[in-house]
Amino acid sequence: MEPGLERYSRQILFSGVGEAGQKKLLASRIVVIGCGALGTVQANALVRSGIGDVVIVDRDYVEENNLQRQILFDEEDVRQKLPKAVAAERKLKLINSKVRVTSIVADVNHKNIESLVGPADLVMDGVDNFETRLLLNDVCVKNNKPWIYGACIGSYGITMPVIPGKTPCVRCVFETAPPPGLTPTCDTAGILSSTVNLVASLQVAEAMKILMGQEDKLHRDLVAFDLWANMFKTLHVSKGPKPDCLCCGQRNFEYLDAKDEQATFATSLCGRNAVQVNRGESMRVEFDSLAQRLEGVAEVSHNDFILTFKVDGFEVSVFTDGRAIIKGSNDPAVARSVYSKYIGS
Repeated sequence: MEPGLERYSRQILFSGVGEAGQKKLLASRIVVIGCGALGTVQANALVRSGIGDVVIVDRDYVEENNLQRQILFDEEDVRQKLPKAVAAERKLKLINSKVRVTSIVADVNHKNIESLVGPADLVMDGVDNFETRLLLNDVCVKNNKPWIYGACIGSYGITMPVIPGKTPCVRCVFETAPPPGLTPTCDTAGILSSTVNLVASLQVAEAMKILMGQEDKLHRDLVAFDLWANMFKTLHVSKGPKPDCLCCGQRNFEYLDAKDEQATFATSLCGRNAVQVNRGESMRVEFDSLAQRLEGVAEVSHNDFILTFKVDGFEVSVFTDGRAIIKGSNDPAVARSVYSKYIGS
């Protein structure tokens, strides 16, 4: 065995990988979009498996209720209020210092997603809402990037690999995103950590097959299961892209080509009584300056990544890129007002 591969010896012994397959993994770059439940399990498995370059993108910070299922975080991360991507990078570098791990603290949207996934050989779905998945589907189909769809809630999980031009895309199966509030989330219906682990493990296995050039081993269909009801099944989809699919058939990338309607975007975070406010323009927040302005008005604390203050019954967490998560209301108009009043219009 070549020097440097001993770490992966048990994986190399598996006939589906071998030394040749391991070298392909080490030469690969994966971008994990979302570092919550699915994303942490994915990133952990990918780094341990020897994916040479793993990029983690997430907009949020670590909270205590994450610890039940988001395996890369601990209580100290909660106390420090670390961004999830940063906390994950720190853990992963302790697990495998031989691979490159990069964290990006950002809200994934139609403006930045092409630059985020551009250098990737493959993209992993770890997001927490279907609209972002359809955006991910758009960018991967447009740029011919394979990606692995996955979602879970309660004891139910679902996953499917997408290889543009060869397999159906997500919009071949789901034409539109469900209306907000009509589908359960982990904040409203709960979730089992075992469900998360199974979905993410299936996603990682499919990713490894693609990176090693073994597409003939892919399951290609939609795999669904309910651990509590003991249900495991394969939902057969079309053998290839559907010609009438809005995305991969007609090349209509409506989520990626979205038009900005206002300078400041506010998105309610389902089940959290919180809203994310995102400035449409690029900006950099100087925490020392903001903390000084808020002195005498609010209770303020900050680290290198997030400034938090409490005022008027709201808890506001401001990121260096100007985004803020405002707890205490799920009304976007109220959140924009708080943002404008204390941070700036």
